[in-house]
Amino acid sequence: MSATIAKPGRNVELEEWHLRVDLAAAFRLAVERDWHEAVANHFSLAVSEDGKRFLMNPRWRHFSRVRASDLLLLDAEDETTMQRPDAPDPSAWSIHGAIHAAHPQARCVLHVHSPYATAVACLADPTILPIDQNCARFYNRVAFDMSYGGIANDVEEGRRIAATLGDKRVLMMANHGVLVVGRTVAEAYDELYYFERSCRTMVLAMSTGRPLNVLPHDVAERTAQEWDAYPEQETAHFAEMKRLLDIKDPSYAD
Repeated sequence: MSATIAKPGRNVELEEWHLRVDLAAAFRLAVERDWHEAVANHFSLAVSEDGKRFLMNPRWRHFSRVRASDLLLLDAEDETTMQRPDAPDPSAWSIHGAIHAAHPQARCVLHVHSPYATAVACLADPTILPIDQNCARFYNRVAFDMSYGGIANDVEEGRRIAATLGDKRVLMMANHGVLVVGRTVAEAYDELYYFERSCRTMVLAMSTGRPLNVLPHDVAERTAQEWDAYPEQETAHFAEMKRLLDIKDPSYAD
């Protein structure tokens, strides 16, 4: 018999509950870092081996109020999802449903309109130049969707976005924002954290009007590979952020 933990009105398998708590923490941390936008944007996390059953935030719930027990449990292959009384936001279902259906390795999907990533996404060329070691982390490791056509609220647009992401962990969405994926919430959160900081560095450096000192290819590529060699940092980073949340407001884990 699988272990369970009691929560108000339900019994949730222990493993799924831990996933719920991690994803809920990511919402609260997004507020701490000013990555949220009103009641828009969405995070999701696969709970099945094939990635098609996943958790996602309820429609139009502010990130600062999301709790583990609030998260919707959805199935990417359920064509009746948008007929549910608690149906998710159409754009959330379009994008996240398509990614979870197509990319089982993309366990966690975080999509935001964070300030600096969105600013860079508005440039004619939104490439993250390797001008410091954080920016070099993303050297040749970002997919670009340069075909913004309005709010992504239909299935075909979601499939197009999923195909554009491919095997990358970051999708820069022109005139829109950014989407990152990871094998865990910790991995995706860490990726988003450093991507937003890299975009901030880009914006600040470009704002000086002076020439950028771009790292040569071999140094940038080696630096990116060195980042890949530190997966334990992602786990430690997220664990520390959760500890800070526990001190400030542990209600995310309710």
